[in-house]
Amino acid sequence: MPLEKVCIIGSGNWGSAVAKLIGINTQRHGDLFEKTVRQWVFEEKVNGENLTDIINREHENVKYLEGIKLPENVVAIPNVVDACKDATLVVFVVPHQFVRGVCEQMKGHLAPNARAISLIKGLEITSSGTRLFSEEIERILSIPCAALSGANIANEVALEKYCESTVGCPNVEDGQIFFRLFDTEYFRINVIQDHVGVQLCGALKNVVAVGAGFSDGLGYGSNTKAAIIRRGLMEMRKFGQMFFGDMVQTETFFESCGVADLITTCSGGRNRKVAEAFVTTGKPIDVLEKELLNGQKLQGTLTSMEVNEFLTARNMTAEFPFFTTVYRIVYKNAPVESIVRDI
Repeated sequence: MPLEKVCIIGSGNWGSAVAKLIGINTQRHGDLFEKTVRQWVFEEKVNGENLTDIINREHENVKYLEGIKLPENVVAIPNVVDACKDATLVVFVVPHQFVRGVCEQMKGHLAPNARAISLIKGLEITSSGTRLFSEEIERILSIPCAALSGANIANEVALEKYCESTVGCPNVEDGQIFFRLFDTEYFRINVIQDHVGVQLCGALKNVVAVGAGFSDGLGYGSNTKAAIIRRGLMEMRKFGQMFFGDMVQTETFFESCGVADLITTCSGGRNRKVAEAFVTTGKPIDVLEKELLNGQKLQGTLTSMEVNEFLTARNMTAEFPFFTTVYRIVYKNAPVESIVRDI
């Protein structure tokens, strides 16, 4: 069988940590993967030098994952078409607002038998409906797309601290290929077929983390934070059941992509961090994003706005008091104390 040609689309904090995993595994499973891994890196200047040149010389993404060496078989490429040319396995790790534009550039350049996997923790939600990013990738590129999500803070994964993650892939055979692409002794993969639930958890948990950050900023303590996490998990599950029906399995919420990722994100993720600073500094969210995230994007606040737009169009905001309260605090100047008073 021809070897799989792997391409990574994205090179931020998480994309760089994933590149380390994939670079190691393509060498370890030489019977399945080509050794060279091409990674599309959005070109930036770092101290007057192209970031791609630094990565290819130093084997380190000095901007987004400083101090972590990448395998030498990971090659940074600044042009997305060059990076994805004839790839058979495409790993998407870009902020969700860039998915459509990047896929449009890639169209027609992949191998005929290409498959993709989305590591994007988001969900396109508008007043007219919802769309998974795997569906957007499938629609534009006409290829099947699985999903990976879990309790995976990028820096800890890069430092090889033990964790788990969940691959959702309807095709069992492809699921086993993705298992071998990602699974290591410290990054353990469980493959399930519920790719919808995997992505739904990855999107909605960011909204819950914003609420947890509000609680931390107010100094409310562990009991309150636990209550907020529980309420958030219940609304995540309710949203899945109400709007996706049998496509989302209850068991998925007990995978790493579900409750484990929720706990991790509410303890140490960027959404919690910025939400806490929102309370303690009084600064707007967009200002804090620029100050605290080193160019990364905040997902939870945007998702809360999209969820509210979706629910408002259906006159269902009262059915989801937690999600609605997070939105009102961020965008409608509701008192931060509403996070416990109004849910």
